[in-house]
Order: sequence, then structure tokens, then C-alpha cells
Amino acid sequence: MEQEATIIASLSKSSSSNCLIHLPALMEHISIQPKLQVTFANKSIVKPTNNPLSESEPLILHLSNLDLLSGRFPITYFYFYRRPTTNSSTGIIDALKISLAKTLNHYYPFAGKIVQNPTTNEPEIICNNFGALVVEAKANLRLDALNFHDLNELLQGKLVTVNPDFPLQIQITCYACGGISITFTFDHALGDATAFGKFLLAWSEITRGKPISTIPDHRRNILPRSPPTYHPDLNNTMVKCTMEDINNIPTLKKLIKRLYYIDQTSIDQLQKLASSNGVKRTKIEAFSAYVWKKMVSAMETEHTKCKMGWLVDGRSRLGGDRNYMSDYIGNVLSVVFGEASIEELKCNSIPEIADVVHEAISKATNKAHFLDLVDWIECRRPGLMMSRIVLGLGGPGLVVSSGQRFPVSELDFGFGGPVLGTVGSTIERIGVSYLNQRPSAKGDGSWTVSAILEPELAATLELDSVFQPMTTTLLQL
Repeated sequence: MEQEATIIASLSKSSSSNCLIHLPALMEHISIQPKLQVTFANKSIVKPTNNPLSESEPLILHLSNLDLLSGRFPITYFYFYRRPTTNSSTGIIDALKISLAKTLNHYYPFAGKIVQNPTTNEPEIICNNFGALVVEAKANLRLDALNFHDLNELLQGKLVTVNPDFPLQIQITCYACGGISITFTFDHALGDATAFGKFLLAWSEITRGKPISTIPDHRRNILPRSPPTYHPDLNNTMVKCTMEDINNIPTLKKLIKRLYYIDQTSIDQLQKLASSNGVKRTKIEAFSAYVWKKMVSAMETEHTKCKMGWLVDGRSRLGGDRNYMSDYIGNVLSVVFGEASIEELKCNSIPEIADVVHEAISKATNKAHFLDLVDWIECRRPGLMMSRIVLGLGGPGLVVSSGQRFPVSELDFGFGGPVLGTVGSTIERIGVSYLNQRPSAKGDGSWTVSAILEPELAATLELDSVFQPMTTTLLQL
């Protein structure tokens, strides 16, 4: 406990030191800044250049059971780049379109359409070379004038446009300083973060004239057992739903979207704090324990319990020793939750909470869990499925998504690596708070965390030095 108190003291601050550490963020918030205005200059549809599939006889990809768990949410990744020193913005955009068309030869479902099958009442991907939407835009500000902390202000309607007709859409925005941002928005039915990361990496490789490092597997061959069987606990955590249910998720408060930076020193200290008695916890387990303990101090008093969830990738669990699913394109995710009383979270130490985190995550890091989940969904088809908590049916909760292996600094499209690459969301209604972790573009072990939070929780997290509001100073712009 003495060691824990020492580490917590180093992570916590008096109000005066808090002002010093977050002074760049504070100054960016209180200074009078011009509003970001974006002018849309051009829209084009990019199709595969050499794909044997035809519009008259398209391949139809039926979604797997785990695809039906995705919720069809749009997922956006956004990357910012300094002013290129080689080509003009026009030349860069033209090169990106050419390489995108070549990439879609390999990722042809991303150039298709997602439609509702009238017989099964489930979505399916029509691989008909419909194409991806590319939007070109110009911004009135320099990169160093943007408010990177407030994603509500930065993204929707400005750097992200969502057209439901296109499962993949890209916006390329040029700034007054010559810098560039690229936002990529995917329909979740196309895949999960692992699938999208492989697509983005392949696109960057093709742009630089390199062979792609992954040959995508589009078979969607995650099949149920016969007869299907599952653990009854899934009845308490998952639920069948409709798109109407998803679009009308109950939200008691307006959630805000923020972007944070966490330095490597804080991450290492949290891991040291959460590890005890010779048991080393992972960085995500330690981070989760810290956030969970912080979360209860921001909650309203009528609640007695609190949940935390984690997204778990099933590729290595279902793929066996040879991991034959490593290149699988689609959704292979489960969300698993832990629950604790408010009193326990307040009184227990960080290592004790980390034990609860580890035990909860361990329930999903095995083949049996994913086989049960596939079978549970099979017994409820047709339709969409979702975690009860994410649908707003399970009380207060927060989901942590780890993207440790997601490509960030690697995403070089021929004009250098990004200064920032992370995930965002245009979702307006969701039943839980979210923290999406990605490695920072610095490649030094630091993180960016994209957050969807209640304002009270955001304020609580920002009291300590761990969650630093993202600023142009931190991005070295």
C-alpha cells in the first residue's frame, strides 16, 4: 500500500501543478480561436481497377454470426500529416485515388453495397464494384490552430461526412499550412479494427509501390456447431435487437467526445502500480483498473454497481496454433464485462481491481467463449445482436478498446508518417462510455485515447496528469 500511495501521488497533482501540466490545453481552450470551416471541393467514386466481379453478376457475401454483433455503427479513423515536401496536394490526392483503386482489387467487399436481404431480413454485402466515395475538402485553418481535444467540434460535418450508400468513404482535407488530414469511415458490417487496420496498411503499401504484407481472407466462414450449444450466461449479457433499437439507444445524458494523450511514463507507472505479489498485469489491465476506480467518483449516488467492458479479438482464439484466421476480414469481436460494487471500487486497491479486470477479460480469451457466442447468435437469427450494456440496458458502464497493434506511425502514403492517427465516432446515441486506445504516432510507447464520455467523468479524468487533453504542443505542430 505504501508503494501504491507513492505512485498515486506522482500521478495526482495539486491544483497548481495541474494548471502547469495542462497549461497548453488550458490556453488553447481560453484563447479566442477562429472557427474551423471546411469547404467541400469535389466528390468522386473510386472503383477497383482489375476486379473480375461484375455489376450484373456480383458476388454476395452473407454476414457471419459475429458480423451480426457489430451494430452497423460507422467507424472512423483520422490521420493528420504535416505539409508534404514532395508533391502538390492535387498530385497527392490523384496518387491516393489511383492506389485506392488498386487496393480495392484486394478488398473488393469494401467497394460493394450493403443491403437488407428481404428474405432473411439481415444485411449482406453485394460485391458489385459500386466503389468507395472520396470527398476532397479545404480547411480555412492551419493544423496548429485546430482544437484536437474537442472531437465534437473537430469531426462531424467537417472532417467526416457519412453517406449511407457507401460502406467505405474517405475525406481528404487540405489545410492553410499545406498539411493534410485523411479520414476513413467504414460500415462496421465490413469488419472490425483488425480488418480495417490491414486495409489501411495495404493501401499505404501500394501507394509507396510496395507489395502488400497481408493477403486478405474474405470467406466469412465462421460457422456454428451442429447442434448449436452455448453457456446460459450469454442470455444475461447479449440481446437480439433491430436497427431501430440501435438508432434509439436510451441516453440519460449527452455524451462528449474528447481526445487525450498518455505518456509512456504514466503507462509504466500504472502497470507497476497494478502489479503485485509477483503477478505482472498488462498495460491495458492496469489502465482499466485505474479508470474504473476513477469512474466511481464521477457517478451519481443512486447507483450501487458499475460495469466495465473490453473488446476481445477472437482470431487467435479460433485460429488455433497456426492462427489461420490472422488475415480474416470481417468481425471477430466479443465484448466481455466485469461488474463491481461502488463500495468495492472505492475501497479496494488498484492491484485488487486489476485482479477483477484480469478475471473478467480471461472469460473471453479462449476458443470456447467464441464458439458459444457464435452458437448463441445462431439460435436467434435472423436479426442483429448486441451486448445489453452497449444497448443501454445494463446500468452505468464503460468499454475499453485496445488498439495496440493498429497501424499508426506505419501509415505513410508516400509523404511521411502522420503526426496523429486515432479512431473517432459520429455516433450520437450509445448506452455506455468508450475509451479507444491507440499507440501514438511518436512510436515511443505513448498512447492516444479517443473517448466518448459523460462530462462528469471527463472532468474527473482530467484532474490527474495521466489523461492529458490533446494539444498541438503535444503533437509538436
